[in-house]
Amino acid sequence: MAGLVMQQGRVDPTFWAGKRVFLTGHTGFKGSWMALWLQQMGAQLTGFALSPPTEPALFDVALVGNGMTSIIGDIRDPAALEQALVGADPEIVIHMAAQPLVRASYDDPIGTYATNVMGTAHLLESVRKAANVRACVVVTTDKCYENREWAWGYREDEAMGGHDPYSNSKGCAELVVSAYRRSFLAKAGIALASGRAGNVIGGGDWAADRLIPDILRAIERGEAALIRNPLAIRPWQHVLEPVGGYLELAQALWHKPEQAAQAWNFGPRDDDARPVKWIVERMCDAWGDGAAWTYDESVQPHEARHLKLDISKARAELGWQPRWDLEQALASIVAWQRAWLSGVDMHAYCLTELQRFAPASLPLAAQEHDR
Repeated sequence: MAGLVMQQGRVDPTFWAGKRVFLTGHTGFKGSWMALWLQQMGAQLTGFALSPPTEPALFDVALVGNGMTSIIGDIRDPAALEQALVGADPEIVIHMAAQPLVRASYDDPIGTYATNVMGTAHLLESVRKAANVRACVVVTTDKCYENREWAWGYREDEAMGGHDPYSNSKGCAELVVSAYRRSFLAKAGIALASGRAGNVIGGGDWAADRLIPDILRAIERGEAALIRNPLAIRPWQHVLEPVGGYLELAQALWHKPEQAAQAWNFGPRDDDARPVKWIVERMCDAWGDGAAWTYDESVQPHEARHLKLDISKARAELGWQPRWDLEQALASIVAWQRAWLSGVDMHAYCLTELQRFAPASLPLAAQEHDR
């Protein structure tokens, strides 16, 4: 696949300026960061998603909706999704809408499959009916793999699977992507790829039953954080790592569609796949003020204990690689949370965070504004 690397593995703001982009899931944690990045590069952005999933939510706190066309809708409603997507006339589609939580999938397996599997099918069917789409990135997860609890990272050609409904639904979504690529979209000249990220962490995440938000909520209440799987190992990464990867992948789909239209892992360096306990201890140390944690001994539903990603393909063929190590990511989360609690303008703060993370991937005007 020689020659696929574009711009030596960076997001190119000149590529995105003026591009018509349709983004699902723009009100969520990852989707809000994606929307802010696209806005800063001058994309003509339309979002389609449910109302923000938490209170507070990054979408509201950072005023994400002010720089885009925001449509509130459900990807389980194919007619509404098609009307929104075809009406936006996008050139690039990024699908991030999902039911993203393992434990929630045990409570609502049917809703999880409806969103993650049929929602993906609805999205791709709508893409087929749009006039000018050239590239589509479908975001899934590292948990789409059949987890064998082994010590090395999963590669893109490993078997799909998943023990719990969430993980399994994302494996199913990958199969939907593969079928649509081969049956319909490649023939129509639409380059379709999937992106599989690790466990994302970052400022502005208030989701329930997710490690970093749970720790921060406990700290703010003056309580010890309850940790259910302290020895579980995950590929932790700052949210901007995979978001940048998806943007670089979309660029590659545009320029080299035949080579880039496949599945891609976007994970951390090997030494940043750490146990939960390591994360919790460093978060408590960084926060100070007596922050602590304790083991939750209650009975819990099954979750994988060991999960790593092999990112060698994205490094070699896209030129993508992680920018921040885990220590930097955790420090940025603590700083972000303290800024929010102090009443800082979080829209401006998020733009500064973007500029710190990827200064070469923002227009010069945005860089100068944030200095």
